[in-house]
Amino acid sequence: MAYKVLGQVAAAATTAENLYTVSSGSSAVVSTIVVANRSTSARTYRLAVKPTTGTTLADSHYIAYDVSIAANDSAALTMGITLASGNVIVTYASAASSLTFTAFGSEL
Repeated sequence: MAYKVLGQVAAAATTAENLYTVSSGSSAVVSTIVVANRSTSARTYRLAVKPTTGTTLADSHYIAYDVSIAANDSAALTMGITLASGNVIVTYASAASSLTFTAFGSEL
């Protein structure tokens, strides 16, 4: 088991964007997700875990919703999320070109 960067996304728009999708036949443990605010203004973010690729994002999938992050700051969320094949971590930023999301963990 090797720990690595599982996914990174610089939010390009105020829409849901996939951060990481577990490969077919694999599982994963996401130890930490870091959210970095590259803006000089406070922003908010959302994180969700969809059970499978292609599933419509629903209210029940959110693990963080409209959480505020200060200007030029970052937040490390250590959660130990376990994911099965096809599960997807989805991000959302309140402003385009301001937040970066990085997921760290291991694929099994």
